[in-house]
Amino acid sequence: MTRREAFLQVVSTDTVEEFVHYLQLHKDPFDPFDLNELLQELPRKQKEVLWERLTHLLTQILVENPVEGWQKIEDESDDDMEIEESPKMKQMIAVIQGVTTVVTASIPAVDENINYKALLECALILNGILYALSESEKVLQGAIQQLCAMWWEKGLEGKEQLGKTAFIMLLRKSLKSKTVTGRRFLSFLLSWNVNFIKMIHGTIKNQLQCFSKSLMAYVAEIYFRAWKKASGEILEILEHNCIQDFMHHGIHLPRSSPVHPKVRELLSYFHKQSKVRQGVEEMLYRLYQPILWRALKARNSEVRSNAALLFVEAFPIRDPNFNNEDMDNEIQKQFEELFSILEDPQPLVRSTGVLGVSKITSKYWDMIPATILAELLKKLIGDLAFDVTSADVRCSVFKCLPIILDNKLSHPLLEQLLPTVKYSLHDNSEKVRVAFVDMLLKIKAVRAAKFWKICPMEHLLTRLEVDSRPVSRRLVNLLLNSFLPVNQPEEVWCERCVTLIQMNPAAARKFYRYAYEYTAPTNIAKFMLTIRRCLNACIQRAIKENQDDDEESEKENISVLNNVLSINDVASMASLLEITVILWRSIHKALDHNEEAKDYTIRKFASVLPEYFKVFKDDRCMTPLVILASFMPASAIPTFSCGVISKLRNLEKGADENKYSTLIDCLCRWGQVGHIMELICDWMSDEMMPRKSNTASERRVRIQVTYESKPELALDYLEYLLTHSMNRDCLLSVPKKKLNQLLKVLGAAKEILGSIMKATGAGSHSFNQATAIRAFTLYCRLSIHLQHKFSSEGKVYLSHLKETGAWIESHVLPSILMHEQEENVLEQHIEVSQLIIQAYLTVCKDAIMVGLGDSEFQEHLLDVTLSIMQTERSCFCIPTLLCVLKEITESSLSQNIDTDEVATFLHAVQALFQKILECVARRLRKQREEGLQLIHSIQMPLGEFIHTVQCWHSSCPTVHHGVLSTLLAAVVVEISHTLRKASNAEELAPPESIADLPPLSGSLMAMIIKSINVVRSFLNELMDCIVCEEIEGIISLTAAAYIVVIIKGKHKASLVKDIAHALQKKLMTCREVAMEESSSIERTLYESSVKILDDILNP
Repeated sequence: MTRREAFLQVVSTDTVEEFVHYLQLHKDPFDPFDLNELLQELPRKQKEVLWERLTHLLTQILVENPVEGWQKIEDESDDDMEIEESPKMKQMIAVIQGVTTVVTASIPAVDENINYKALLECALILNGILYALSESEKVLQGAIQQLCAMWWEKGLEGKEQLGKTAFIMLLRKSLKSKTVTGRRFLSFLLSWNVNFIKMIHGTIKNQLQCFSKSLMAYVAEIYFRAWKKASGEILEILEHNCIQDFMHHGIHLPRSSPVHPKVRELLSYFHKQSKVRQGVEEMLYRLYQPILWRALKARNSEVRSNAALLFVEAFPIRDPNFNNEDMDNEIQKQFEELFSILEDPQPLVRSTGVLGVSKITSKYWDMIPATILAELLKKLIGDLAFDVTSADVRCSVFKCLPIILDNKLSHPLLEQLLPTVKYSLHDNSEKVRVAFVDMLLKIKAVRAAKFWKICPMEHLLTRLEVDSRPVSRRLVNLLLNSFLPVNQPEEVWCERCVTLIQMNPAAARKFYRYAYEYTAPTNIAKFMLTIRRCLNACIQRAIKENQDDDEESEKENISVLNNVLSINDVASMASLLEITVILWRSIHKALDHNEEAKDYTIRKFASVLPEYFKVFKDDRCMTPLVILASFMPASAIPTFSCGVISKLRNLEKGADENKYSTLIDCLCRWGQVGHIMELICDWMSDEMMPRKSNTASERRVRIQVTYESKPELALDYLEYLLTHSMNRDCLLSVPKKKLNQLLKVLGAAKEILGSIMKATGAGSHSFNQATAIRAFTLYCRLSIHLQHKFSSEGKVYLSHLKETGAWIESHVLPSILMHEQEENVLEQHIEVSQLIIQAYLTVCKDAIMVGLGDSEFQEHLLDVTLSIMQTERSCFCIPTLLCVLKEITESSLSQNIDTDEVATFLHAVQALFQKILECVARRLRKQREEGLQLIHSIQMPLGEFIHTVQCWHSSCPTVHHGVLSTLLAAVVVEISHTLRKASNAEELAPPESIADLPPLSGSLMAMIIKSINVVRSFLNELMDCIVCEEIEGIISLTAAAYIVVIIKGKHKASLVKDIAHALQKKLMTCREVAMEESSSIERTLYESSVKILDDILNP
């Protein structure tokens, strides 16, 4: 068998591998098998057989591997991980590649005497699958494209379809190519054949979304070149079917469309050409004429806005062939359109108009009549800048005025008009204020006017004092050269600083906080040292004045400030010190990277700081001085650093936080927090853990300095340390032994509180009750922080909280129960017990919230809370208890805990929730005013708890069901109770709103209807209770009907109607009982409920 016959035999689905092998031999230059020679030698009949076999092979392969499956594989491979092609897919691609090669090689062998219908069918199939091929099959795509191109060149039957494919593929390549040749080729095609124009235009439109902004300029150039060369019919089609089509899309496409900016970019190219190329202006006028002016009057505001954008970009839209009179009329008409746009009712259109007017006036200032210029700018500055209906319009005015400022001819007129908008600096919209300050920066940059004449300095400083960071930063940039003129001597910087302080001290602090963003750290460091010289000069002058010495000041004296500054001016001195601190903070990172500059700065300030502490004794000066000291090592200022702990020891109890906060910060920065701990432990131990004295020691002679113990102040210090993260980290970094000692001292508060609760008279213990409570709270808090710090060592500190819970159960709760049974109870004892429980629950709730409380701890806490709820006076902690329940529920459901353990655990949550609602209802019945206050206090935590249960309902439906059934029971029972107590018909009237329900029911229903998901679950629970006959009797059914009335309209009608129908059926069974007595409450309620349900079912 010859190779020719062998090849014909392998073109079959049964011998796919051999077929692929032959095609590989064809590509091998060293193998004698040549497909082209074979096809030339084949007789006509065998060629036809070959093509039929090829078509059959291709068809069968595609039937076995449908195109739809290729897309699925491609979608899966779009992930970050690459998915390797299956062997089956690889074989299919190889077969299609082989068929394509044979078909391409067959094209030259086709002549007029041969039947090539099978070959055409095969080519058309390959053409059809071209667009289904993935991007990775570029070789096969290229082969099919070449096949189509050769078919077109040969002029065979079907050339239009295959030629179109070849052309579109070539078009895509040309569009993606940024070469001049590619653009010229497409321009040539656009202006070569009428039939090509629509196809090319359609292809380009379909590809617009994928084009980058830079590529759009090339696309626009293609159209422009084609338009320039075209004439006759082609020119007409290009103008109306292409350019005007883009104009239409530019007007009617929504702004949100990704294609809209691309279309605008293309049209902008033509707009720019109209000013430099002959004929473009006339063409734009003709093509815009039938669509633009109509679009400016359209009902759709987005269409008007898009039309306005194109109008102002193309302005002036005119025919250069007009005579002078026609031209003037046309321009006047377009100015009238501009004014109409500025008065449009839609803010988006007005904002577009502001942008347009700004661009037009800036570009054509010298050609527009002065009267029109004045009217346009007055409209912008005098009207739209104060547009009360839209902050966007006000913002656009100040964003666009800088465009006008680019034209120097506008400066005189704007200098007259802009002072009228000075109050826009105080606009209630931040973006307007930002735009206004940006405009002032532009005025300053182009030197159009003095910005402080447009907006007075007092306004600028007032705004700087109170405004947000985006506005403040811009104001600092605006004022930088005024108050920190780096091009002038450093003494001038200080003078300007003092001036700024005297004008507005708060604004001065804000100014120097952001100044580092606009100048080099070197300038900030120089300025700090200049302030130091200024302060030194003031001190020297004061000394000389005291000595009645009239000699000149030392060289550090700044003579210009002699008559301005004095150390007696405490406000100015304090402000200069505060500004020094602010400046140092702003460049601390830069100083850390420049050790030499940092050492020099520290050395300079360390040398004068002791003197400053002597001279500036006012509290306002002391605070920045201490902060300055904290920036330096303790060894650099020994005279101060050695006395910090003494200052803390000598403060009076009850001292304000600002008296000790900076001193504590200082010690923490120096790594001396251990000294504070020792002081705290000493003061607390003296009061809470008094040492036992013996007779022998008392007879000894001692000489020691005694200090008064100040436990209240000790707790202030500790609370400050724990509250601020930097200080807390320092505290927790001390040796564990010292931390345990501190914890032990604080833990002694439990003994003191126990003795207070047992005491029979007020004030029987020397230790202050409030101080003991604070110590107990800090003991609990410190336990949590220590557990977090040493979590790797086990649950040592969490066990302290468990022990505290056990102490509450064994000492605090019995004390409450005992006092509840006594008649003459000191309110102090009850209050102490309540404060202990409240503090403990709050800390435990926080521990669970941050993930420190494990399931064992949560279980223990639930036991404690259940014990608390057994007491009569447990209402005080219900808001906190609800927060605890919420955290426990969320924590337990979000952890991977054994299902049975979770179910048991959450059953306790459900039981506790039921007890809480029972307690609220009981308090409402016994003491209504206190009950109402309690209901008000639980609204937020109860709402959060219900939301949490709803969010996790799929994880634990049992708890979800239990909580909702409890809520439903509470509402039904209270409404039923109210109905039973009703004494007249008015009290039996159905509720029209939540306000008409009893207090607890109203509060619960208000929370339920806030969430559609909770409403749905609540209605499902109500339906289950009705079906299971858990709600029975006319009164309870009426209460359920009232619930449905309140929820009606808050959820889809189908479920509400189902419940109404179920209630109606239940009520019908009670009809005979209700009708027995004509005047009974049951009869009235029955009739009312039936009417309510009828109204729902038949609206």
